[in-house]
Amino acid sequence: MTEEDLQFFKNLLMEKKSQAHSDLEEFERVSRSSTAQESSEDRSAYSLHMADRGTDAMEREKNMLFAQREGSYIDYVDEALLRIADGSFGSCRDCQGDIGRARLGAVPTASQCITCKSQADEKKSAN
Repeated sequence: MTEEDLQFFKNLLMEKKSQAHSDLEEFERVSRSSTAQESSEDRSAYSLHMADRGTDAMEREKNMLFAQREGSYIDYVDEALLRIADGSFGSCRDCQGDIGRARLGAVPTASQCITCKSQADEKKSAN
């Protein structure tokens, strides 16, 4: 992979990381505001309907799952940035073959070529 390619992917990964951090902050902000709203509603003279409480709980749980997903994605981006730094970016971790610019353009955090990834997915679905 050329130095220009590495710089392109480094910039792309930094943009993705920045966007993921922004999304994570938004999930946390929404979670905090819904928690604060719930605690003020608990003190009111009127109780919420059970279905409303269930919907609120489901929304909080969904936000937590999205936040976990974003956190994991940031870890994948960090790993890809480390591979750029150590010179292994663009090489498959299983067969050491070329991952390919098109695949990295679509999935810049990819650490396996499409063949190895397909084989791993087949093994996973077979179990």
